[in-house]
Formats: sequence, C-alpha cells, structure tokens
Amino acid sequence: MRGRIPRAREKGGAATVPSPVDRLKTGSKHHLITDGGGIPLKVITTAANVNDVTQTLALVDGVPSVAGRVGHPRKRPEAVLGDKGYDSNPNRHELRRRGILPVISRKGQPDIQGLGGLRYLVEQTFALLHQFKRLAVRWERRLELHDALVSLACGLICWRRLNRPAP
Repeated sequence: MRGRIPRAREKGGAATVPSPVDRLKTGSKHHLITDGGGIPLKVITTAANVNDVTQTLALVDGVPSVAGRVGHPRKRPEAVLGDKGYDSNPNRHELRRRGILPVISRKGQPDIQGLGGLRYLVEQTFALLHQFKRLAVRWERRLELHDALVSLACGLICWRRLNRPAP
C-alpha cells in the first residue's frame, strides 16, 4: 500500500509528464467531444505531450447511446468534426468503417468553410470546463480524483445548458 498513493512531497501523478513547451513543468491535457449544442459527451485526461490524434477513436467510442426515436438508440454520431490536430488517414478510414462521416481539416490545406463556427462550441465548452478553478490547473495527483471532478463539472455544464431559458 505504501507505493500506491503519492505522498505530499512527491510531484506529478498519473497522466502527467514534463511539457516540452512550458519549461518542462509537468502537466496534463483534456480531450473533449461534444454534441452539436456544446453538451460535453466524453472527456479524457492525458499527459500534456500526448497528440490529439491518438485520442480520436477513444473519444468516439466513449460517446454514450443517444436516445431519440422509438427503437434502438443510436450508438454513434453521424459525423465527427475536428480541427487539424485530429487529421489522420487511419482515423478517417476507421471512422468511415464505423459509419461516421469525418469532417476534419487537412494539415497544409485551407480550413473547411464554416467549421470554425461549429468548432466554437467545443472551445466554449472547454472554457466552461476550465472556469472550475480546480480543473484549470490540475492539483490532484490521483487521476481518478481529477476525472471525478471533471465528470461533476460536465454534469453541471449539461444541467446549466439544458435549464437555460429559450431565447
């Protein structure tokens, strides 16, 4: 039991590594997938130097079933929108194999027209998530505690968005 929980003098924790761009300070990063209204569906916490493209399929697989019409609930989204950080031909192929249309800008090419307005919802959800001070800077050494706080924050974001008065 002695080696399982970090002591007060130990730094870091699971899913933290020295960041190559921030003077080698340890850090972590959130990867997020939302629906068309900005409701967070899945958040993954990884080390700061993990590429976004490696988490694409884990995010898509983590999306819960969507209730809707009578019958079987939809298990996968119809399309996935992403920025150039998620550009990967193997991921595009795997998404198409699963029946999901990938709408991802290619590196070195102009952005897809209108993608920025849709991407704004994801950035807005990131901003709402990081308004919770405990999540903007990760203080928890144990990843499961941090993920629990992220889940609570996502629940609050969902509740606030769904209870917002209609314009």
